[in-house]
Amino acid sequence: MSDPDPRAAVLVTADDLAADLGLRGDDPVPGPPVVLDVRWALAAAGQTFDGLAHYRAGHLPGAVFADLETELAAAPSAAEGRHPLPSTSQLQTAARRWGVRNDSRVVAYDATGGMAAARAWWLLRYFGMRDVRLLDGGLPAWERAGYPLEVDDVEATPGDVVLTPGHLRTLTASDAAALAAGDGVLLDARAGERYRGETEPIDPRAGHIPGARSAPTSDNLAQDGTFLQAEVLRERFAALGACAGGPRVGVYCGSGVTAAHEAAALATVGVTAALYPGSWSQWSADASRPAATGPRPA
Repeated sequence: MSDPDPRAAVLVTADDLAADLGLRGDDPVPGPPVVLDVRWALAAAGQTFDGLAHYRAGHLPGAVFADLETELAAAPSAAEGRHPLPSTSQLQTAARRWGVRNDSRVVAYDATGGMAAARAWWLLRYFGMRDVRLLDGGLPAWERAGYPLEVDDVEATPGDVVLTPGHLRTLTASDAAALAAGDGVLLDARAGERYRGETEPIDPRAGHIPGARSAPTSDNLAQDGTFLQAEVLRERFAALGACAGGPRVGVYCGSGVTAAHEAAALATVGVTAALYPGSWSQWSADASRPAATGPRPA
């Protein structure tokens, strides 16, 4: 028996999801997945991104809107960062509203290659859900395949899922520092200019955690917004020191959102990464933590 394909455990294609939902001429499979629309973007200062408005303009059939700011994160603080992990009760209440049951399969999507949807993918797995995947290519891939959209709000039949935390590894600031200092590999998923300290649009200081390696999340994707093929991703991460059976790997970004996308990309090639939830927003708010600048890790 061949080993399971790690990519298939993370991603689902538009065609396969459409078949699950009964949109390809067949009846939907028993227990079709709960579909979450997680459209979100980091807004410029003084602006907001209205994901719900985008959802109401057109979403996958049966999809429920999941609000990243209020359901997939706790309230921001300097001590915990801009998007702290939600409490168990907070996420469980949200997941039940989405219609999630203990045996549910879940598919999350957005319109940005999974950059926001990966937060739901990671959180639900952290809190114990076993079958959670990302729609590869998101909404654009669905539309390119010619599948329909709906515009009405979906109110799912409430679920009864019981969540428990701790099913994935996380890092504290000190854990992240230790990995970067040589206990493993720490990857910075932010854009290169933020890593280098050339610009910092939102957090207290510019730069990166000393010893962390620049690995922009955008480089996980092809031009059409789908994940790069396994061999390409495997080579990309191996060049950064992250490979299956290799050193321990950690990931961070600005606030723990796009770092989940990095964790997903690593998972598609069989590399398990711990996530630093506080990320740079927490680290840079602590004056006792050093910041490095420039293109090199240290």
